[in-house]
Amino acid sequence: MEYLWIKSLHVIAVIAWMAGMLYLPRLFVYHATTERKSAQSETFKIMERRLMKAIMTPALIVVWASGLYLAISSGFYVAEWFKAKFALVFVMTLIHVWLAWSVKQFATDANVKSALFFRVLNEIPTLGMIVVVILVVVKPFS
Repeated sequence: MEYLWIKSLHVIAVIAWMAGMLYLPRLFVYHATTERKSAQSETFKIMERRLMKAIMTPALIVVWASGLYLAISSGFYVAEWFKAKFALVFVMTLIHVWLAWSVKQFATDANVKSALFFRVLNEIPTLGMIVVVILVVVKPFS
C-alpha cells in the first residue's frame, strides 16, 4: 500500500513539475517582448519567481525523491526502459536548472534571448514528457 501512495505522490509531483516546465517558457515568450522595468515586466518577474520557487522546484524535489524510492523498491532501476527514462528525466532536470537561471536573468533585466528562442524551447519539455510517458507505460526493450 505504501508503494501505491508514493506512486500517487510521484504522479502528482510530475504533473505539477511539467505544468511549470510548460508554462514558464511561455511566460518568458511574453516577458521577452516587454519593455525592461515596465509594470508588465515587473509583474512577469513576480510570476516567474513564484512559479519556480513555489511550484516547480518543490515538485522537482518530490519527483526525484519519490521516483528513486519507486525505482529501488520495485527493481525497475535495472530495466532498459527505466535507464532511458532516467536519462530523459536528468536532461529535463538540467532544463529546469537552466530555466531557474533564466528567471534570475529576467529578474535583473539581463535576458538577451528572443521570444522566438523561448517559443522553440517551450516544445522541448513537451517532447521529453511524451517520450517519458511512452517509456513508463509501454516499457519498450524490456
